[in-house]
Amino acid sequence: MAAYPESIEAALDAVAGRLRQARRALFITGAGISADSGLPTYRGVGGIYDSQATEEGLRIEEALSGDVFALRPDITWKYLIQIEENCRGAKPNAAHFAIARLDDYLERVMVFTQNVDGLHRQAGSREIIEIHGNLQELECTGCSHEESGEDMSGREIPPLCPRCGAVLRPKVVLFGEALPEEALESFIDAFQEGFDIVFTIGTSSIFPYITQPVVLAAGSGVPTVEINPARTMLSDIVDYYLPLGAAEAMTAILEKSGLTGQSR
Repeated sequence: MAAYPESIEAALDAVAGRLRQARRALFITGAGISADSGLPTYRGVGGIYDSQATEEGLRIEEALSGDVFALRPDITWKYLIQIEENCRGAKPNAAHFAIARLDDYLERVMVFTQNVDGLHRQAGSREIIEIHGNLQELECTGCSHEESGEDMSGREIPPLCPRCGAVLRPKVVLFGEALPEEALESFIDAFQEGFDIVFTIGTSSIFPYITQPVVLAAGSGVPTVEINPARTMLSDIVDYYLPLGAAEAMTAILEKSGLTGQSR
């Protein structure tokens, strides 16, 4: 195991101890958890959304919005394809697998993810809410046709439905669109039932539905943990801030917890 400064080592030990005592854990994850799988984050250094404007003169959030998709699906699909190309062939990393392994030792492990890369599912996590949808499934905007979108290489842009000719779209939430009600209600129900520890991993924490659960948990005395090399608005709110990569931090926490040597 790597040697850490005393403050980080102490925080890792404390988090591992809290996790060892927990029965129900919530993991809120963003693009940073997939960085060790070779995927770029969306904001920050090296992020997909770093540039000020797209070639069309739009902010990337505009290009990937529901409004632009309705008028110019070719523009939206151009940047969806870029994201799909980055996700293609990616495999879960140690952080995804560490969270999935906890299913064998805790009563409940919920993953509430912003990611559309499907890596939590690949790793084997059992209870996942993909609040932004996933990029691997396509649906027709004109009929009930659905198909796989795992490899979009060589497809026309925008891709068209083979049944009715309407534009296809991935089952993702574009900017400006409402979050899926059923998924959000499932998360709220689970949160109200309660968790014994809440992690936020690799998210820039700019959306209220990401930050509010952490703030509420911290205010209720539930142990809260942020794993992120870059500080966010949550860094001074959580009980434990770990300025580490997701894979490194989760590997250390799982090893220190000793959970993998126990049976539930």
